[in-house]
Amino acid sequence: MQNGFVETLIGALVVAVAGAFFYYGWHTTGAGTVEGYEVAARFDRVDGINIGTDVKMSGIKIGSVTSQILDQKTYRALVQMNIKPEIKIPLDSSIKVASEGLLGGAYLAVSPGGSDEMMVKGSEFETTQGSIDLVGLLGQAMFSSGSSGGDKKPETPAPAPAPSTP
Repeated sequence: MQNGFVETLIGALVVAVAGAFFYYGWHTTGAGTVEGYEVAARFDRVDGINIGTDVKMSGIKIGSVTSQILDQKTYRALVQMNIKPEIKIPLDSSIKVASEGLLGGAYLAVSPGGSDEMMVKGSEFETTQGSIDLVGLLGQAMFSSGSSGGDKKPETPAPAPAPSTP
């Protein structure tokens, strides 16, 4: 009976330590949603963007995506995001879907503009760039290059015109 109690106690201790590490990691990385003012952006494509995706400026997390819907009139993705209240974004800033690497996830990257007016709750980014279809680009590059030239005969130059005599 004594061994069962010790094993249970050790198991509980392991679970508590794992929970503490999870809590520490969650708070130190800034994971989770951000409370602040809500802004929006419309994109042609938002592949890899989900609710909770980071919004970054200069590589620093400044917000997170709160919702995404398809606009039934324009057929563009409408993405809502919360931005930290202490971060002021110029009104003429742009936003794009960026990738963390070849195998990494996607995030929204804000490029600040130069306007003196700042975005407020309900503002919308005017300049956006959606995600790029890498598989489509690769396929287009492979199939549009044409023949490899292995079975193609070399072109012979055209004969030079004969000199004219008066």
